[in-house]
Amino acid sequence: MSVSPVQALQAEVGRTYVSDWLLVDQPMIDQFAEVTGDHQFIHVDPARAANTPFGGTVAHGFLLLSLLPRLQATMARPRLEGVLMAVNYGCERVRFVTPVRSGSRVRAISTLVSVEEKRPGQLQQLADTTLEVEGSAKPALTAQWLGQVFV
Repeated sequence: MSVSPVQALQAEVGRTYVSDWLLVDQPMIDQFAEVTGDHQFIHVDPARAANTPFGGTVAHGFLLLSLLPRLQATMARPRLEGVLMAVNYGCERVRFVTPVRSGSRVRAISTLVSVEEKRPGQLQQLADTTLEVEGSAKPALTAQWLGQVFV
C-alpha cells in the first residue's frame, strides 16, 4: 500500500530532529554585515565590542535566523516522495534569547508541530525550532517556523 506525501508528512508530527554543529566565526559575521549593511560595532569591531557586556563581537540575530535552512539540511529527516518543492513561509514567533559570540558553534533542534493541507497539493507545516549554542544553558533563538510543501 502506497503512502501519500500528505500522510507521510503527517506521520512526522511530534518528531524532533537535530542538525549538525556549525561554527559562527568572524568572517561569517563580517560577510553578513556586508550583505545587509549592518556594520554596528558589536558585530564587526572586536576591539570596541570587547568593552561591552558581550566581551567581544556577536552574530547578528538575523544572521542566526538565516542559518536555519542550512542547519535543517543537515538533519536526518526522511525524504518524502512526490515533493515538487518546499519553501519558507515565515515565522509565527521569533525571539533572540542569547547573544552568540564569534567563534561559537550552534545547532538547530526542530520539532514538527502540525501539518495542514492548505489546498490540494499544498501543505503547510509548523515546527518549533531552537538554535542552541554549544556550552550555553540558554538558546540563541527560538522560532515557530512555517514552511510550505508542494506535491
